[in-house]
Amino acid sequence: MAFQITASLLDACVLSMLARGDTYGYEITQNLRDSLQVSESTLYPVLRRLQNSEFLETYDKPHMGRNRRYYGITESGKAQLEDFYKDWQEFRDRLDGYLGRVA
Repeated sequence: MAFQITASLLDACVLSMLARGDTYGYEITQNLRDSLQVSESTLYPVLRRLQNSEFLETYDKPHMGRNRRYYGITESGKAQLEDFYKDWQEFRDRLDGYLGRVA
């Protein structure tokens, strides 16, 4: 992909995914790979940053004899996601003026 993924866009994608339901880091990475090239080493700092900003909460669940850390979106995370969505709409609309298809 020719376009760089910014930290804000990655934050928005993670929050959007978690708005659909709680999940764990590896699954987030795998789901994001469908659209973006994201490694686990890129994702975990994002998750920590979102957690430190109180946009995510974590809890552990046993899985095959080990604990698996799950992430869930908080109410402030949902509000941040709404802000990201509004900003994305405005950004996309502006770029469509330049990059939109010519009929």
